Amino acid sequence: MLPPGWDALARETFASPVFKAILYGRDDFALESIDYFVGFRPEPGFLKSLPNLKAVISLGAGVDGFLKDPDFPKHLPLVRCVDPNLAREMSEYVVMHALILHRHQRFFDTAQGEHKWRQKMMTRGPGDTRIGMLGLGTMGGLIAARLQVFEFQLLGWSRSRRNLPGIKSFAGFEELPAFLSQCDMLVCALPLTPDTRGILNAEHFAQMPKGAAVINVARGQHLIEEDLIAALDSGYLSAAVLDVFQTEPLPEDSPIWRHPKITATPHIAGITAPSAALAHVEDTIHRVENGEPLINVVDLSRGY
Repeated sequence: MLPPGWDALARETFASPVFKAILYGRDDFALESIDYFVGFRPEPGFLKSLPNLKAVISLGAGVDGFLKDPDFPKHLPLVRCVDPNLAREMSEYVVMHALILHRHQRFFDTAQGEHKWRQKMMTRGPGDTRIGMLGLGTMGGLIAARLQVFEFQLLGWSRSRRNLPGIKSFAGFEELPAFLSQCDMLVCALPLTPDTRGILNAEHFAQMPKGAAVINVARGQHLIEEDLIAALDSGYLSAAVLDVFQTEPLPEDSPIWRHPKITATPHIAGITAPSAALAHVEDTIHRVENGEPLINVVDLSRGY
């Protein structure tokens, strides 16, 4: 069972007498005929209504859309898609915006728009600029590795200790204040769990150095948007780059659109390639049918 927009690729991928792809919302089907659900955010209670379901497969790396369902069938494996191309795109996005912030490019963009010749000296080099990764999993680890090329000071925070070359590691919520106090830029690449929801908030912004910047490429629910705007308006934070939002699409009347210190993009930092996702779907189904170990199974107790 697949969401709208994926049917052509799905039918090509599953061009086999063994599997039949059903497009939810378009094709007729009997609930008992569904063996696998493939998608993003099913309606709460829907998965529970499929009596013969063998596995649930997310087309993205994030699975919060499944776990918010109180009736999610926890006896079934939930498998997430890890697309190497997605991680590469995300790292490109963060590196690009980290350099834009570091080089004060928005200052020069404004000057160009006003036809003004304004020069601005670099206040510090990359070796004096500390970039903190909030989350050091597959995505956060790759982003940090890409940033190392530019000789920034790198540090990372995660639930458990990670030993990655060139990255100062912090672990657990007891070490979060010490981590935040050293972040001139903070990049959020965390999975969304009950523990991390709202982690980008006024209390934690106040623990960062004055003039710090925030980049969020994880989930909109990590950020308390009102707290961010207040920190920017007060001058405590200098800038923010947001690719994800509490409500998507971002409402036209949101103050984020017009805020001079915020760069907003429409959830495009990294997009799962349909061909890669569906290849993963086919591999997962093959593994289930043949009793083989599954790859990228979500630990439901952790949420990722």
